[in-house]
Parts: sequence; structure tokens; C-alpha cells
Amino acid sequence: MTLTPLASNNALDDDPRRYAHLSTIRLEDPDAIARAAKARRRHPGLKYGRQNFIVAADHPARGALAVGSDPVAMADRRQLLDRLQIALANPEVDGVLASPDIMDDLLLLGALEGKLVFGSMNRGGLAGLVNEIDDRFTGHTAAALEALGADGGKMLTRICLGDPDTVATLEATAKAIDSLAERKLIAMVEPFLSVRDNGRIRNDLSTDAVIKSVAIAEGLGSTSAYTWMKLPVVADMERVMAATTMPTVLLGGDPDSSQDEVFASWQAALALPGVQGLTVGRTLLYPTDGDVAGAVATAASLLNNTTPNRTEEVSE
Repeated sequence: MTLTPLASNNALDDDPRRYAHLSTIRLEDPDAIARAAKARRRHPGLKYGRQNFIVAADHPARGALAVGSDPVAMADRRQLLDRLQIALANPEVDGVLASPDIMDDLLLLGALEGKLVFGSMNRGGLAGLVNEIDDRFTGHTAAALEALGADGGKMLTRICLGDPDTVATLEATAKAIDSLAERKLIAMVEPFLSVRDNGRIRNDLSTDAVIKSVAIAEGLGSTSAYTWMKLPVVADMERVMAATTMPTVLLGGDPDSSQDEVFASWQAALALPGVQGLTVGRTLLYPTDGDVAGAVATAASLLNNTTPNRTEEVSE
């Protein structure tokens, strides 16, 4: 997949110094991040019948910079922030899932007003690392997310039956779920059954493997009261969704099929009971035609929402 630069109607600015003020603030007034978090207007709240649309931006913290055939597509932080602000400007986008560095930038930019905020908790399983399955919790903690006024935290939970480090990741995930639940914060668990393939970690996206990963992940922690699943869209999603009663958001990944085919698969999955919405990153932030706003608008149109729109809810 070859990426096209941002379409002209998407570009916020091409000034290479457009985010220099963030460096200045971080140098002279680092407490500004905490003040911005405290002053931020919160999302009006989750409602049954209204699916949520969350943009994911935590890939770089795990060293995963590739999109399609470009191994460093996400390396330019200015471009990433441009694309995130374009996505977040759409009123149908409910919020963001981000690592602490990106979250702090977005707070300073005022881009998270009225949005859901999910922090990325474990980024230690670096892409290509020799012990990648030992996915340490190196990002947000539950306490930090509570202080930020966040809505929850996300954890990548790769289960590799041939790797002894899996049990440590499962234990750490269970503890994170409990820590979030103590604060009444959502634990967004992203499970995969993973295998080693020619020295690399590959997620098994067969239907049976996804179902097995769900069965393991939803049993982690001493309570599931605040646990959500974050799952890939695979064949026979009806069987996958029959495996859980937990609210579930769909992830996008780095697709190898056409954008139209990806959107069609999302639309079908979004119609299933229990699906609470989308949590998608690279697919929408780096579309092949460069039209971030267009890709986000198309994805938003797939959501099944039966309650009044958010503008009406707030105005009341």
C-alpha cells in the first residue's frame, strides 16, 4: 500500500515550526499539561444505543511506525498531530486512545474538549523485540489516568501459548483491570492469540483463535464490571460477539484489503449486538488517498446511533 500525502483540504498548516510552542511549554511550564487536563470539558457520557468512535494513536510508543509499505509513516510527529486534529474536529469522533506523550500534546492543543480519553497502558512489548510477548506496563497507570480525568485505559493482551512470558502479561493485565475498576474507569482489553512465525510475532486472526482470546481475556481481574473488549473484525463476527457480554469496540489494524472492503466489514460488524463502536487508528489517519477527513466521515457514517445527536443532548 502506497500512501498519498494529505489532501489539500485536510492540511492544517505546512509550517515546520507549527508545533514549536509545545516544546516551549514543555520546557518552561510543564505543569500546563495537568492544568489543561483539569480544565478540559468532559464527554457528556456513554449512552445505550449510541455507538462510540475513538481514534487510536498509541502505535509509535511500541515502535510500530509502519503503515502499509511505508516503514516510517507515523514517524513525523507533526504530521501525526495534524492528522489527529483533523479526525478529532469531526463532531462524530468521540475521543482518542493515546500514549502519554501524544495525549499530553493533544491536551496542550485543546483538541480533547468534550472527548472521551483512553490512555495506553502497556507499550513495553516493542515490535520485533526478542521478548516481545513480555508486554510490560510502561505507559499510563490507573492513578495517572484518574488524575487526567480520563475515561479508561487500554491494554494489549497477546497470548502466546508457546512463550512463558505470556503468564506475566496476563497477571499484569489482571492487576491493571483491578486498578482501573477501583477508580470506576474502563479497562479496554485488546486480546490476541499470537504465534511466532519465522522469528516474528503474528496475531492469529482466525475466528476460533479470536474467540479463544476473548474467553481468556474476559476472565482476567477480580471483577469485569468495567471491562470492555477491543477486537479485530474477522470472519464470522456473529460467533465472536456471541462469546462475550462485554461492550466491544472494533479495531482497524493495518489492513491489506481495499478501503471499501474494510468499511463494508466494519459496517456489518457494527450491526451486531454488543458492539459499542470503533477504535481505529492507522486505517483512518493514513488513508491511501490522503483524505483523512473523508475517511473519518465515512467511518462515522457506519455507526448505528438511535439516540439524539450529541449537539441536541448538550443543548438541552
